[in-house]
Amino acid sequence: MRVLVVEDDKDLNRQIKDALSEAGYVVDVAFDGEEGHFLGDTEPYDAVVLDIGLPQMDGLSVLEEWRRNDRKMPVLLLTARDRWSDKVQGIDAGADDYVAKPFHMEEVLARIRALVRRAAGHASNEIEVGPVRLDAKAGRVTVDGKALKLTSHEFRLLAYLIHHKGEVISRTELTEHLYDQDFDRDSNTIEVFVGRLRKKLPDNFIETVRGLGYQITGG
Repeated sequence: MRVLVVEDDKDLNRQIKDALSEAGYVVDVAFDGEEGHFLGDTEPYDAVVLDIGLPQMDGLSVLEEWRRNDRKMPVLLLTARDRWSDKVQGIDAGADDYVAKPFHMEEVLARIRALVRRAAGHASNEIEVGPVRLDAKAGRVTVDGKALKLTSHEFRLLAYLIHHKGEVISRTELTEHLYDQDFDRDSNTIEVFVGRLRKKLPDNFIETVRGLGYQITGG
């Protein structure tokens, strides 16, 4: 899952990025509203952490522009604790959730997990597809109760496919959600990861849709 963090406080930005990266997300960052707006308008994100008080373009304006341009990724708004009006305006502008500063990083992670799973139509952090179970909170996958040993990229790819069970996902889409904007992307590597995963998963768990991509339909 790929997340954008838009926060002008460089220390806080780094802390959020580090926490999300450690939790298994691919993270892009921006330090002002204009850069954040551009990235959110041009790159596919599974969630965005957006501060309200940004230089050059404030967070509410960024959010309103995204929604006007039909950008539908879930947005977690960072607000000041004593500014309840910001929270109301944020929700009205299209925010999906908010957290007040100062906050515990565990709360941000929990809210991001909730936004991602709700956007994919799941109510729980644990998703079962046949004998395969994904635990998004723990960052692990089991088959018939036995834990799989996966690399970070294998886990991200499998988690994305499971979150979008039943959908045909192209190699390009997988590449966009597995790597940040600075990575030298090569969609051919997706085939390598899928090949490795197939050796660890039940037969035909990941199906190839010729000319279109991959999908998971079992369950």
